[in-house]
Amino acid sequence: MLLVSRQIDDAFERDVQGIDLVVGAKGSPLQLILAGVFHIDVPPGNIALADFEALARQPLVAEAIPLSLGDSFAGYRIVGTTPQYPAHYGAALAQGRLWQQPMEAVLGAAVARAMASASQDAAPGQGDALLGRRFVGSHGLAGGGHAHGAHPYTVAGVLAPCGCVLDRLVLTATESVWKVHESAQADDPDDLEALRQEREVTLALVRYRSPLAAVTLPRTINANTPMQAAAPAVEVTRLLRLLGVGADVLQAFGAVLLGVAALSVFIALWNAVRERRADLAMLRMLGTSRARGRAAAGRGAVAGADRLGPGPGRWPCTGGGGRLDAAGAERHARDRRAVAARGMGGARPCGVRGGGGGAAAGRAGLPGGRGRAAGAALNAWMGPNSLPFALCLFLRRRLLSVTHSF
Repeated sequence: MLLVSRQIDDAFERDVQGIDLVVGAKGSPLQLILAGVFHIDVPPGNIALADFEALARQPLVAEAIPLSLGDSFAGYRIVGTTPQYPAHYGAALAQGRLWQQPMEAVLGAAVARAMASASQDAAPGQGDALLGRRFVGSHGLAGGGHAHGAHPYTVAGVLAPCGCVLDRLVLTATESVWKVHESAQADDPDDLEALRQEREVTLALVRYRSPLAAVTLPRTINANTPMQAAAPAVEVTRLLRLLGVGADVLQAFGAVLLGVAALSVFIALWNAVRERRADLAMLRMLGTSRARGRAAAGRGAVAGADRLGPGPGRWPCTGGGGRLDAAGAERHARDRRAVAARGMGGARPCGVRGGGGGAAAGRAGLPGGRGRAAGAALNAWMGPNSLPFALCLFLRRRLLSVTHSF
């Protein structure tokens, strides 16, 4: 979730970079930003070409880039503009060149991939096969509108991927958009000339000449012209604030999941250590220190292995679920039957396989001589039909009492 939030913020910053103001028809400022900068909404309307030219002559304006919207190709927007628009984002050409006359178009990287994959005679990603190809735009920004079949576009170039909004656009000259729509509205030369006198653009992307323009220019445009000025920084911040509530909820949910996972791991380790309390008690009785015994149990819990004697040489009375060999298992079953016959309620005797006590004690951290001596003593004493069996039961009760101290 954190990565997704970061990528969204980076995408917003990348598309807004260098754009100080967006000027368009009056309406919603946020809608104007979404339509003019990110191209994910419809614009509120058009502005007169004369008003745009007057704006570009303002002394506080360093650069004004016109954008003319209205058509699309396969769901990708066709944008009429000037070469300043791709230069603003530092876009580079992967194939071909920029448009040099009306009805020539330059494809963004995503548009070129879509066109190549939809074609039957060109493999996806081969830009050379797209150069010179002709395609028809359709009316509307969502696709599925009326196709302008009488005025096809010719692919002049393909942009290299930039990770910005240009990847999803088809760029052409502003005159191309005017030509397509004027011919669709009138056929008479006089009517066409009247339409040329009333030409419009959809919006303008403005870069300030000085920081002082941020104080005076938006207010002047909103108060004294039929246009509206919207600051991308302000509107994007407001948009992120609206979306931030949902992002915060998802981040909190992710934190809860991480906490539950950490608690589950802790509980699993804790239970694994608690299962070895009897082993710890026996080690304490044999003389190992409290810290060393706990360290041995902790290593066994983390590694998922019974370090206190799994396999041959295991003390069957550990209660830790260790594995026995065939002889040890048979002896352990015989001991349990003997205990049950004596009415001990299924108590686990401490029968020890030969040589196992010293090995287990040595692995647990006891000194070598002391561990071998303890193992030899246990091997000599323990047996289901001997007197030391009673001592084993006494030791078991003693073991359980010591266990409660851990």
